[in-house]
Amino acid sequence: MKALVSPADALVAGALATDAPGAAPPGFSAPEFRAALGMFATGVTIVTTRLEDGTPLGMTVNSFNSVSLNPPLVLWSLSRNASALAAFHGCSHYAVNVLGVAQQTLAERFASRVQDRWVGVDSTPGAGGAPLLAGAVATFECVNRSRYEEGDHVIFVGEVLRCTHQADAAPLLFHGGRFYTEHPL
Repeated sequence: MKALVSPADALVAGALATDAPGAAPPGFSAPEFRAALGMFATGVTIVTTRLEDGTPLGMTVNSFNSVSLNPPLVLWSLSRNASALAAFHGCSHYAVNVLGVAQQTLAERFASRVQDRWVGVDSTPGAGGAPLLAGAVATFECVNRSRYEEGDHVIFVGEVLRCTHQADAAPLLFHGGRFYTEHPL
């Protein structure tokens, strides 16, 4: 299975580059950087939109984060090499669906190269038609507010129009290349 989309996904052939003025080349390899990034546990999301012809599009993403409470903003990133980049770059709306523990199979499906990821997937249309996945522990319906090109990824900032969540729902987590469920301390 291909790893989830993250800033480390597009690192090339063990070499890292920097465009920062005055920065020295790193003293570590791309695999070392990726392994270190993998120690940061993240939630798992599927970001969805609709193409102009109405076809749903979605992909598993773990680079989701909050940006601002006022205005309500969130971000996520996508590799410049992703086949869905043009569709997400040009869409007016998208939804971030935060997955629960029972949705690992869905996360794996939307991270794979399966031709029709949507077969049997229960969803309802959200803002701008972006699919909201049944069973998600939280959803964020967003206007595609801005995009920033950094390194080998594009950072998408969405202005949240509506959000929902299931109180006390257990999230699906990703750490060190594996899925986990939360364990209260």
